[in-house]
Parts: sequence; structure tokens; C-alpha cells
Amino acid sequence: MSEERKRIEVVAAIICKEDMIFATQRGYGEWKDWWEFPGGKMEEGESAEDALCREIREELAVEISVRRFFMTVEYDYPKFHLVMHCFLCEVKSGILQLLEHEAAKWLKKEELESVKWLPADIEVIKRIEEDF
Repeated sequence: MSEERKRIEVVAAIICKEDMIFATQRGYGEWKDWWEFPGGKMEEGESAEDALCREIREELAVEISVRRFFMTVEYDYPKFHLVMHCFLCEVKSGILQLLEHEAAKWLKKEELESVKWLPADIEVIKRIEEDF
């Protein structure tokens, strides 16, 4: 009998500028120092796009425009099952500030593998390398 794994649904922003993509480094928790696309959990009744704009405002103090859906990743972490909806975005207004992350970088496509991505985000990196 398999145990029911907790399911967490999140949104993630692939923030693009010219030929670069914005990556953030976690500053807390069991995945501290790993890199990820910024974003977070959707709230009850919130659309994915609205959740993403809110999360980016809370984490990075900027307004983004969500250009289009990119992909959904499902990944089994040891303690939960993650469903991550990823969107291509760009900064509409404001200056990126790290309110929750330890560090951040703008990476060119060929530099994406220079940081240690969270396991679920690696699927997104593979697709970016193929599609961009």
C-alpha cells in the first residue's frame, strides 16, 4: 500500500531579458543554496498568472508581464509531489530586489548549467536549452 504523498502546486517565472534568464538562490530550508526560478504557491481561487505576479511582487519587488505558458513539471521530492506551472515573463516595472533569496544571477543559455538547480527546475532548463 503506497502512502498518499502531499501535492503542492506552484507557479514559477522564467524572467527573460534579451538573451538572459533570471535565476534565484534559496537562502533557507532544506534546499538552501540551490537555484530555482522565482515563484510560489497559488492561493485559493487565484489564477496561475495572478499568483505569479503576486509572488514576484512579494519576492522581488517588481511588476512582471506574463508572456505565455511554457510548461508544467511534475516532480516527486522525498516529502511531497510538486506540480510547477512555468511561464515566460519579463519585468514590466521596478528594479529587482532580493526580499527572500540569498542571491540571483542573469544567465545566458550556455551558462544555465553553471549553477546547482533544484531537481524540478532541471526539467525546465532542459526545455529552455532545446527551445531557445
